[in-house]
This record gives sequence, C-alpha cells and structure tokens, in this order.
Amino acid sequence: MRAYERLVEYVKVFTTSDENSDTVPSTKRQFDLAFKLAEEMKALGINDASVDEHAYVVGHIPASPGYENAPKIGFIAHLDTAPDSSGENVHPCIHENYDGCDIELGNGQVLSAELFPHLKTLKGRTLITTDGSTLLGADDKAGIAEIMTMAETIIRDQIPHGAISIAFTPDEEIGHGAELLDIEAFGADFAYTVDGGAENEIEYENFNAAKAVFKIRGISVHPGDAKNKMVNAALLACEIANMLPAAETPAHTEKREGFYHLTDIIGDVEKAEISYIVRDHDPYLFDAKVNTLRMIEKTMNEKYFPGTVVLTVTDQYRNMIDKIRPHMHIVETAKRCIEELGMSPMEIPVRGGTDGAQLSFRGLPCPNLGLGGYAYHGHFEHITAEGMDKVVQILCGIIKSYANNNSAG
Repeated sequence: MRAYERLVEYVKVFTTSDENSDTVPSTKRQFDLAFKLAEEMKALGINDASVDEHAYVVGHIPASPGYENAPKIGFIAHLDTAPDSSGENVHPCIHENYDGCDIELGNGQVLSAELFPHLKTLKGRTLITTDGSTLLGADDKAGIAEIMTMAETIIRDQIPHGAISIAFTPDEEIGHGAELLDIEAFGADFAYTVDGGAENEIEYENFNAAKAVFKIRGISVHPGDAKNKMVNAALLACEIANMLPAAETPAHTEKREGFYHLTDIIGDVEKAEISYIVRDHDPYLFDAKVNTLRMIEKTMNEKYFPGTVVLTVTDQYRNMIDKIRPHMHIVETAKRCIEELGMSPMEIPVRGGTDGAQLSFRGLPCPNLGLGGYAYHGHFEHITAEGMDKVVQILCGIIKSYANNNSAG
C-alpha cells in the first residue's frame, strides 16, 4: 500500500486535540486512531504494538540477524490535528495529474497558485487537498502513513536493519505530545519525528516557546454613573494588546524572527482574558519577550489597582539545536539520503515546535523530517502522493545507511 492511500483513510478519523483540556490525551477521540494503528501494526508483524492509557502507540521491529549492533533508530509522528480549523468529517480530494493551476475546493475556497507559488512545481503529481470545509490532517497523519509504509516495506522486502522503534503520540499540536512517552521503553538511541514541510526538509532548530494569559478584573458600574469609577476589563485587554510591538507578530516576521501571537481575546466590562503564544529562536530574545509581558502586568496594576491584571506564563518547549549539535551524524545521514534521491536538502529553522524538541531535552536526540505537505492547519492544506513516496524512501534509506555501516557482520 502506498503512503497516500493510508493517509486518505487516517484523515477521516477525527482526532483534534483540545488546549483547554487537563487530561492526557486531551480528547478521547485520539484513541480511535491509536487503536486502529496498533491493530494495523500487528497485522504488519509488529507484534508488541500497544496503546497505553494516554493514547501513546508504541511498537518495535527487532534487528535483523547480524545487525544487532546497529544503532537503534526511532520514528515518531502525532495523532492529533490542530484546533485552528475543524478536523471533523474530513473529505480528502484527490487530483490526479494536477495541472499546476488554481483549484476550487468548495465552500468558496480556492487553492491559489498565486498565494502558493510552489503549486506550479507540483504539476503532474497526484495532489491531495481538502474540500474547503476542514483542514486535511496531513499534519501529522501523513507522517504516520509514511512511517507505517516504511515499516511495511522493511518487513515485506526483508531489508536488513537494526532495531526500529515506532511511536505515535497524542496532543503534539497543543505542546504536550512528548511529555509521557517512556523513552527507556521506546528503546531508541536517537529518533526522527516526521512532522515537517516539503519532503527534502530537515529541521533541528526550533522556537523557544511559551503560552501567556492575561486575566483582567474590571469594575462594572452603570454607564450613567461611571465617571472615575468604571474600569472596563475588555478595554484593558485592548490596551494590553496595543502595548506590544506592532511589527512583532506572525504576519510580519519570518525565519528566525520571533513574535507575540494573539490567539484569543474574550471579555466584558467586569472580566476579560487575552491569550498569546510567545516565540523566538534566540533564548535571550525569548526571555526578553517574556519580561516585556511581565512589565505590562506590573504597569497595568500600577495604573489601575493591584490585582487588575494577573499574568500566567507557561513554558512549552525550548530550542533543540544545543541537544542535536553533539549528534550531528543524525542530520548528516538524513541529508545524504535526501541527496541520493536527487533532491537538495533544505535545513529549515522551525517556526514552531515538534515532539522532537521536548524529546531532545529529555535525552533522545530527535530532529524533524519533512513529510511532503504544505499550508497546514487550515482549509488550504495539501500534499502529494509522490512527495509522500519520497519520504518513505528517505526513511528506508536512513535505516539502510545505519545498518550497512554498523552491522555486526
């Protein structure tokens, strides 16, 4: 089975995570895909495939005879889809021999070659899109499909290999995907997440990240008698937003430039809440951004009354690059496998985070590989069957490379 054939089945399973939940997984529906994958893994011959109480799917392919001394390699993807756009009732649309032009998706949505110039480079491929009403879920069900297809290929073709560990994790999209993975039981010396962009990408540098929430308490008074008495919490939320640098938003930054991203604002006169995610590749600039938020909290409480504003900052993940540098063979091997397929590797600083960032800090070096997709988290998400095939070849190439260079024979 080709990877894209698995993808179009996986995306039909509703797995969106919930950042407001305090359970793991954050949504029980992630178990639906977890159990499906465990059964499929067993059918492939991964006999120890299992799902734990937190929806982590883990399985192992033992080393081929004579290759027990090869490095133990892990591959990881995540079950959930982002809450940014609906992931329920996904209807993937397959466009064979795509002509490189605009596509009317439905619901008035047009996948535009002007907005996404790379579409012209996908001409002639089999393009998979949404129907315009949901996200697609290639992030990261394409990664799951590619890892599953890699496993099928290795087992079916009896390709010599060292020990292989596979994990599918919940809640990556809300920053919790790697927290409860049992690294010792996973059993890998290092791993790759398959959760990036184009098929020739490799990422080992990501944002430092935090979530920041301002809770605002106002004073509600009849507007006819509000002079010097009313404190409008909703207006204070707007005031806080205006105190941050206007140019430091996702819409105005790129590459390694950080930002404050306003994700939610709700409220009325009596109470309000304004939420941000804070990002920067540079740890010092990241800390400076957090300090700016704390200064805003202090300033607002001094301007109005103590306790008007309460800021809660929650760390989410840190830049993995310092944990990858001592193990650059992981990156170099992936780059070489990409080159052998006739592509130029693209080393991209991730403007986000992956499970690999947390895992690297927990002692499992784990860069991120591209999965062949584009425009994640929204109605314009798309991927090609051929790009997914390339990723499967890259994964198999990595396994072969370490087996050939490190076998006991």
